[in-house]
Amino acid sequence: MVSSVKRGRGRAFRVALIVAGLAGVSAGISGCQSDPDIDITNYAQSVEPADVLYNQGLANLQAGQLTEAGRKFDAVDKQHPYSEFARKAMVMSAFTNYRQGQYSEAINTASRYLSLYPNDEEAAYAQYIVGLAYYRQIPEVTRDQRTSSRAIAAFTEVIERYPDSEYVEDSQAKLRYARDQLAGKEMQVGRYYQERKEYVAAANRYRLVVEQYPNTRQVEEALARLVETYYAMGLESEAQTAAAVLGHNYPDSQWYADSYKLLKSRGLEPRENKGSWISRAGSALVGS
Repeated sequence: MVSSVKRGRGRAFRVALIVAGLAGVSAGISGCQSDPDIDITNYAQSVEPADVLYNQGLANLQAGQLTEAGRKFDAVDKQHPYSEFARKAMVMSAFTNYRQGQYSEAINTASRYLSLYPNDEEAAYAQYIVGLAYYRQIPEVTRDQRTSSRAIAAFTEVIERYPDSEYVEDSQAKLRYARDQLAGKEMQVGRYYQERKEYVAAANRYRLVVEQYPNTRQVEEALARLVETYYAMGLESEAQTAAAVLGHNYPDSQWYADSYKLLKSRGLEPRENKGSWISRAGSALVGS
């Protein structure tokens, strides 16, 4: 009698595995084997086809039912792993998580997809989702900017690895914003040092902005602050060069007007020293 029951259960197990399609369901089934109260045959019959689950997920997504859509997409991945629909569902699950503000889950799911299918046609979109999820977490400039750095890395990957994708243009725009945030953080630290008359430390921060973030909105102020800090340290040639580069790139800027006035107060004027690092960096600026 016992052997007959075992044989019956064995047949039910095989039915469940066939319906599931892949061994990914075996973990759930093995749990059922130890529980005599679970009907394995009913469990097998409850597993829906991959295309049905996927289309249900899309329908829920279009209806704005994001939680239910996510459940359907996750069910495809769990019940039919490594199938074509599971591959599609993984990307849609990442997108659904992103739309719900579940950024860590979106990043993890999209990253998993990229590790499994790095050359798939949806890989560019998955990488773009990673970038978007980090981008939405970028804090105000006064706070730690690690997520800005991660967004930059993710969007750079989109641009360099998938240069022909439709996500490149938006990735470039968001990349510029994230870089501006990093530059803004350096400016904040530089001003902190300058206010405390720690001019060398301040100048080093402003220099970093000019050299590493030349195409950001922060460069204009960074050059003006370099005029101020070098002037305060008595480095007149460097102050004059910073003012000259500032005037060349932003001639109508109030920052330039203020820098010019500061130099004039000591009988100086903007004058570029071609041997200065500022002159070399100036060639990469937006206005050059």
